[in-house]
Amino acid sequence: MVSKRGDVLPDPGTSQPSGDSPLNLPPLPVAALLRSHGLAPRKSLGQNFLTDPAILRRIVESAELPPQAEVLEVGPGLGSLTRVLAQVARRVVAVELDSTLIPLLDEVVSPYGNVEVLHGDILQFDPARLMSSAGYFVVANIPYYITSAVMRHLLEASIRPQRVVLTIQREVAERICAVPGEMSLLALSVQVYGAPRVTLRIPAGAFYPPPKVDSAVVRVDLSPQPRIPAEQLEIFFRLIRAGFSQKRKTLRNALSSGLGWKGERAESLLRQAGIDPNRRAESLALEEWALLVDAYVKAEEKQAG
Repeated sequence: MVSKRGDVLPDPGTSQPSGDSPLNLPPLPVAALLRSHGLAPRKSLGQNFLTDPAILRRIVESAELPPQAEVLEVGPGLGSLTRVLAQVARRVVAVELDSTLIPLLDEVVSPYGNVEVLHGDILQFDPARLMSSAGYFVVANIPYYITSAVMRHLLEASIRPQRVVLTIQREVAERICAVPGEMSLLALSVQVYGAPRVTLRIPAGAFYPPPKVDSAVVRVDLSPQPRIPAEQLEIFFRLIRAGFSQKRKTLRNALSSGLGWKGERAESLLRQAGIDPNRRAESLALEEWALLVDAYVKAEEKQAG
């Protein structure tokens, strides 16, 4: 929550840090560091550096990292969040795309022997080659324009994190946490893997330079297994993509159009799943999509037999 003065307030259930917290670090002079090296934030890379130490501390606390945690950080920038993570995690792997920031980042995190800085695109890295095992944590302030791609890359990796905590555009964070009636392709793509919730809302003024929109921290606690059987995930994504391909259409029409089916086939499948063909995709809960996937699999098996 944000107060009338614009201060960041904790959401219900978010703990307040104590005054003697080991995470109390002085703010990193991001603007001065960039100027001293003749650099400026790159709009093309969505660079908005979070500088408020209290907010950085609260992000890390909301991740609830155990002492032996391995953390993957995407887009560390100059290391404002990285050095806070280094205080509580056993190992931090920070992947930065912008090569011009690497020397500065190395300088900032040099006091921390448990931080590894890698240059490259996280979408080109296999987490299995970065982290020692499944059950690691992802904590990051990522560029807004790659939110969907990063989320899917991490959640579909061969070894998956235990928890993902991302600072992203507030509107997107709220969309990820949507309930039936307001569901989206992004919400389903995340919720099939775990339970998301917004833990913190952050005003634009907490960043340098300030973005045009407010931000939020979304925490996703991953389930041991996806809520759709792994062997049916491809079908699940095929169906939801078709369902949301034309949001203003009924599911009967959206599925028939998106899958190249006749309307009767789409209607029959929906009725087998106990779903009114005249409903729209955003109204369905994940459990209903699971019923639709099951109906699809049974229909295919019947046809093959």
